[in-house]
Amino acid sequence: MEKNHIIGFILLFSTLFVWSYLNKPSEEEMAKHQRMQDSIANIQIAADSLNVAAAVNIAPQTSVAQLPDSVRLAQNEGIYGPLASASVGTAKDFTLENDKVVVTFSSKGGKVTSVKLKDYTKKIYKRGEETTEEQVVLLSDERNKFEYLLPIASAPSGFVSTEDLFFEGSKSGNTITFSAKASTGGSFKQIYTLADSSYNLDYNIDYAGLDKVFNAKANTIGFNWENYLHDYERNATFEQQYSAVYYKEHEESDPSDCGCMQDDKEILDEEKLDWVSHSNQYFNSTLMATTAPFESGVVESVKYEIEEGKPIPHIEKLTTQLEIPMDGNSFDMAMYVGPNEYNNLKAQDISLEYIIPFGNSIFGTINRWVIRPVFDFFSKYISTLGFVIILVIFIIKMLLYPLMYKMLHSQALMGALKPQLAHLTDKFKDEPQKKQMETMKIYKEYGVSPLGGCLPMIIQMPIWYALFRFFPASISFRQESFLWAHDLSSFDDFFLLPFNIPFVGDHLSLFTILYSVSMLIYTYYNTKHMDMSANPAMKYMQYLMPVMFFGFFNTYASGLTCYMFFSNLINIAQTVITKSFVFNDEKLLAELKTKKAAPKKVNKFQQRMEEAMKQQQAVQAKKKKK
Repeated sequence: MEKNHIIGFILLFSTLFVWSYLNKPSEEEMAKHQRMQDSIANIQIAADSLNVAAAVNIAPQTSVAQLPDSVRLAQNEGIYGPLASASVGTAKDFTLENDKVVVTFSSKGGKVTSVKLKDYTKKIYKRGEETTEEQVVLLSDERNKFEYLLPIASAPSGFVSTEDLFFEGSKSGNTITFSAKASTGGSFKQIYTLADSSYNLDYNIDYAGLDKVFNAKANTIGFNWENYLHDYERNATFEQQYSAVYYKEHEESDPSDCGCMQDDKEILDEEKLDWVSHSNQYFNSTLMATTAPFESGVVESVKYEIEEGKPIPHIEKLTTQLEIPMDGNSFDMAMYVGPNEYNNLKAQDISLEYIIPFGNSIFGTINRWVIRPVFDFFSKYISTLGFVIILVIFIIKMLLYPLMYKMLHSQALMGALKPQLAHLTDKFKDEPQKKQMETMKIYKEYGVSPLGGCLPMIIQMPIWYALFRFFPASISFRQESFLWAHDLSSFDDFFLLPFNIPFVGDHLSLFTILYSVSMLIYTYYNTKHMDMSANPAMKYMQYLMPVMFFGFFNTYASGLTCYMFFSNLINIAQTVITKSFVFNDEKLLAELKTKKAAPKKVNKFQQRMEEAMKQQQAVQAKKKKK
């Protein structure tokens, strides 16, 4: 052979040798392969002994579940190790019940498969059809997971999922025990106890005797919880925004959330957790550690697209991954699966009530400690929450009337000065800034502040924003009807449209329409005596705002639009009555003369305003010269 051929063969064999050496299986892979071969041999032995040779050569369409249990058991020994006996069986359902819930369990995985809430229903609305109802059922999606990843040393993957195991179930009173026994002794148990007249379950896991088969290096048990949230409210888009994973870190006083407004993922390395809650707008499923906190975890929220007019299989997927500390032979927990009812959650004494999205900082404080107790108090004596809303509005307006009076008094004084200001329009026709400066001088001369009416608005703003969060968050308003609104926690669709309008929807809310109209009337009546010639754009902007608010609130909770409408009615009534029967033009003029003669106090804010106007006037003069 030629020299080049010899060199080529040497290089070729060298390359094959190096490639084979680098890619040879590791000892772990060889052990795995040997276990697979042993499993195949065991299957063959079992098949021969039971004369089921045909089962080994099954047709491709035959599922593994159709194999005889003995064959499947032999096959699973190489996968599940000492828990192989629990990998074969038939799923059985068990139930626990009290006057609040019916909890259904499955022996496959030893987990909760549904929780029916007896006191809560889901209303199903279809156009042209009567509204139907069905019970609210939580944790019922077939894709849900609630599994422990047991660190079995002999398992090829390093762990065994309890989702794959068939537990032996036994019921005693209101307690169910699920047990998966290991061939080497010991077992993994899940024990559920339903409390009387409660949404609480005591929940414990016990792994006594499994230390022989657990990985010696493992000090935690992995836990994976996947929960597909269904829609229970009329406005699924709004419900989705109020659904999230909540969790409380061990050293923190308040919980945190993951995924309230958008997809989110939180990696909580080295963080101990007291509890994790998967929450809808009005219902939640919470897992709480009782004897020791959970170890580090990962929480994630994935929101699904909701298409108008199409069935909604689910609105969101919530995932929690935790590490359960292995300190001893058991770990104690508790579960709450029920409504986001404030007193129920507060009774847990773990800050769980903070998953109700009343808001943060001052707004959440106002809702939790002022607005909520007020509504709860009056609800004891008035069965219709719509009337409670009107009563609360009346009380707030009466408490704020002194400030309202001050605002109206300031507006009345400005209205009385209108004749003195009329000549400024002609005098400074082309100089709006100068006209504004002269107007401010006259106000100062008569001791009138154009900002006197701002204080009531500023004081009411925290209340307005708190109520903006309160109505769609409080379960008290869920499915409560008032007048034409069927559900104060959702929109009222008084007018149905055959098409969808962007930013408005396929309906018109009557409460929102009435609120917008009342706002236009109130704005007109309240500002008709104000001079806006210096800034004409403001005159039109104030009428544009109600139109913008209509688009925003048309799909909002009707409890809020009901509140805003009746609030505007009371505002209009207070304004008309005060201006018509309390104020007198002669007295106002006399008061203006007295203020004009009185010594003027130096107002730093007015001085700054005047200086700013002078600077603006100087800038405008320079522009004209150029």
